[in-house]
Amino acid sequence: MSDRIEFRFSGSGGQGLILAGIILADAAAIYENKNAVQTQSYGPEARGGSSKSEVIISDAPIEYPKATKVDYMVSLTQESFNKYINDVKDDGIVIADKELVTDLSKAKGKLYMLDMVKSAREELGKLLGLNIIALGILVEISGAVSRDSIEKALMKRVPKGFEDYNKKALEIGFRLGKEIKNNK
Repeated sequence: MSDRIEFRFSGSGGQGLILAGIILADAAAIYENKNAVQTQSYGPEARGGSSKSEVIISDAPIEYPKATKVDYMVSLTQESFNKYINDVKDDGIVIADKELVTDLSKAKGKLYMLDMVKSAREELGKLLGLNIIALGILVEISGAVSRDSIEKALMKRVPKGFEDYNKKALEIGFRLGKEIKNNK
């Protein structure tokens, strides 16, 4: 791992992206003994407004907690894609949903368009869990933390009674991420 890897989950308030960032940071810091910091911002409307959750993982101390040159960005709305794409490194990786992000004219980096919404609808029965699918994809593609670490961190954060549902969402994400890696 390089000294610093920057992740950004972007979308709208209510999609659970802040939680996804917290879980990623927990997995790195608690289960892999890496330095990790998570920050977040969202518009004045808690639900529906633009939001982002950033995670920095490093082997070295983290001196600045904000993402400035994003290595990996997950985007779950067109608005967030347009707003944050310029922060992605030229060789960065962008993971976006085919249904939610359709205008790719500003795209940069390596772009992976996936059927996250479709998978959530078909395999989970609802969109709840879309954030965890995206998290699974990100972990599978980046290799920043192990599957075991992310699953342990997830289980600590999800509400009681929703463990199996979230585990299934994570597995869907791992599968979609693996499909992308195998089709490179």
